[in-house]
Amino acid sequence: MLIDTHCHLDAREFDADRDAVIGRARNTGVQGIVIPAVGPYNFPAVRRLAHQFTGGAYALGIHPVAIPNTRPGDLETLEQAIRASLDDPRFVAVGEIGLDLFIPELKTPAMQEKQEHFYDAQLRLAMKYGLPVILHVRRSQDRILKYLRKYPAVQGIAHAFNGSFHQARVFLDLGFVLGAGGAMTFARARQIRRLVTELPLEHWVLETDAPDIPPAWLTDPHGGSPRNEPAEVARIAETLAGLRQMDVDDVLRITGENVRRVLPRMFLRA
Repeated sequence: MLIDTHCHLDAREFDADRDAVIGRARNTGVQGIVIPAVGPYNFPAVRRLAHQFTGGAYALGIHPVAIPNTRPGDLETLEQAIRASLDDPRFVAVGEIGLDLFIPELKTPAMQEKQEHFYDAQLRLAMKYGLPVILHVRRSQDRILKYLRKYPAVQGIAHAFNGSFHQARVFLDLGFVLGAGGAMTFARARQIRRLVTELPLEHWVLETDAPDIPPAWLTDPHGGSPRNEPAEVARIAETLAGLRQMDVDDVLRITGENVRRVLPRMFLRA
């Protein structure tokens, strides 16, 4: 089963041709697309969009990039949205949540403290409602893991993982799978390619992070950053199969089983 476990399909980059983007994904064999929220402002959008096509699913959470603009009541808004969505099988996780220690604005002591407050609170919500999480892990692996150890019942996906082997092993020991996407397609990404080659495939899922993290084969004739889209997850799967010297059908079967294990609500509907 070919599933894009991380795609910001509600992003404005898709406003002009979103239906065509979904159609191209379907034509390349994509059977599921998970749309994570960024903050309360787009909770309705991701929920509505996930219901507009077969295989759509969504997560609700407050992304680290939204932290500077969060308000005191946003965590309560999130919990209310989670409760209202528990009977919706297309609601599959709390996400995208985590920590970002790369963006300069988010690296100040005050912003780090605020990020950690929201991250911890959202892990607590995931534990309270028995939900997996979709994690944003950017230059923050060890700090992310520090909080995960407080909530051993919470599992999910470490999106766009790019840490060390030791850090990867700790995520796996905590029941997480790792997201493999466009970064893996670049020959210079030696660490990521080594990770996806040497760690068991039972711990990986496929993703695009579209419209971001475009794979190596996408280019912009004007020299800008090309737009990624969910159809590219098919070729990302082929890249992973090539790196591991496996048949792509086996990659799709195993990564699909991994999604079923960590995002079980995605398979509740017929």
